[in-house]
Amino acid sequence: MNLSKTRLSTTLIPAAALCLSFLALPAAAQTAQVRSSEQIDNQYKMDKKQCDAMKGNQKDVCQKQAEATRDKAKADAKAGKEKAEANHDAAKVRNDADYKVGKEKCDAMSGNAKDACVADLKTRYGK
Repeated sequence: MNLSKTRLSTTLIPAAALCLSFLALPAAAQTAQVRSSEQIDNQYKMDKKQCDAMKGNQKDVCQKQAEATRDKAKADAKAGKEKAEANHDAAKVRNDADYKVGKEKCDAMSGNAKDACVADLKTRYGK
């Protein structure tokens, strides 16, 4: 009996940890990618300041590079924000769809069982 418990724990615990780590990855990636407009503007100012010591075409290239870096960072920040909003909207639609399916399943019940089913659904799906 102890051998089967050991096998079970050595199989289930790593599997559960792996599943939980996959849930955390997208959130961590989004947080790392999204920079504030203020941070982007501050970096742009520092990058432009480095161009002050340069002259001629080298200075022009440096300034264009600073602008390009700023513009790309702002575009990435906007895309990250839009993706986060889209993910939120998709999660809400999935939640509502699952709630509707569950509610339909509860409709097949009656009495206390149906009431308990509906109450559980409302708790689980935040309705």
